[in-house]
Amino acid sequence: MEKTVQLYEGKAKKVYATEDENLCIVSYKDDATAFNGLKKGTIAQKGIVNNRMTNMMMQLLEKQGVPTHFVKELSDRDTVVKKVKIVPLEVIIRNVSAGSFAKRYGVEEGIPFDEPTIEFSYKNDDLGDPLINDYHALALKLATKEEIELIKKYAFKVNDVLKAYFLTLGVKLIDFKLEFGKTAEGQIVLADEISPDTCRFWDAKTNEKLDKDRFRRDMGGVEDAYKEIFKRVTGD
Repeated sequence: MEKTVQLYEGKAKKVYATEDENLCIVSYKDDATAFNGLKKGTIAQKGIVNNRMTNMMMQLLEKQGVPTHFVKELSDRDTVVKKVKIVPLEVIIRNVSAGSFAKRYGVEEGIPFDEPTIEFSYKNDDLGDPLINDYHALALKLATKEEIELIKKYAFKVNDVLKAYFLTLGVKLIDFKLEFGKTAEGQIVLADEISPDTCRFWDAKTNEKLDKDRFRRDMGGVEDAYKEIFKRVTGD
């Protein structure tokens, strides 16, 4: 399968059309951004880590009944996916207080929740991806009530599967962001990526951060953190 025209370039990926109108090729970059693009940089080998890890997670989730856009890994950086129309809702699941949750509500990081939380952001860079609830999403016609309920169901299932999986690797899944899309047939599927860019991973024993927070917060050791989580997932 070959790339034809570039359809889109985002902060971390490029998307290309193919000879099949229902399939695209996603190409992962090493570019890193934070704070809605205000901070920019490069993380060596990030594209390889995020591509291969995402594909492994998507296949794991497919086996557990979560439909995804994954079709086939072409190379270290390129993957064939189903062409979808992204639902403009970022879905955030949290198991432990961290990041914007801790800041917003004035609590310290690292407090485990009795139950996972879910929140939506309106996927709109110009507005800074503001928090949004179900009623706002319906009012703005971003998704139907049935689609929102299905997205919630899938998101919590993803959390159950991945939380248990990462614990076997000695990693705590603190929180993560998901995006969903609609195929040409109208099916809701998990899209985007599952990687240290979109998840917070802490070492289960030391609470060492193994994710993009090291870049966001100028903590150093960014490449090493990505390599470490990649090594635990792939054994490479």
